[in-house]
Amino acid sequence: MVPLFGFLLASCGADKPSTPELAVRAFLESYFSTWSKQDMEGYGRHFHESARVTYVDNKGQSHTDGLSDFLFGQKMGHQTSPEPMKEVPEQMRIQMHDHVVQAQVKWRLTKGATVVTGTDFFTLIRTGEGWRIINLVFNND
Repeated sequence: MVPLFGFLLASCGADKPSTPELAVRAFLESYFSTWSKQDMEGYGRHFHESARVTYVDNKGQSHTDGLSDFLFGQKMGHQTSPEPMKEVPEQMRIQMHDHVVQAQVKWRLTKGATVVTGTDFFTLIRTGEGWRIINLVFNND
């Protein structure tokens, strides 16, 4: 009976995220939080300097920006919005590797009475400063 009990006890935490995965979750939550707070400097620090960002529309057409153009567009989006915008992650799927992470995050964006949902597909790389976004592909539902 003891070996079976030990096995059951050891497997109880099998579905809990690992410490590295928890760090990635915190990183992604910070990504959404800084954007929602309009902290564009903090938001920008989530990206690797050579990051590329691609938007895919509902017809499958894509548009890709380098980091500076993307960040400028995000800043202007906040500045020209008649109402504050808040984007929150609702569901995260994270696939860990030694130096690379892929994450799929379903999000909800609220702007006054308007609510938009979509998905971000992140590729993160481990740097000397921690995880950074090297590639982001996103779309609206």
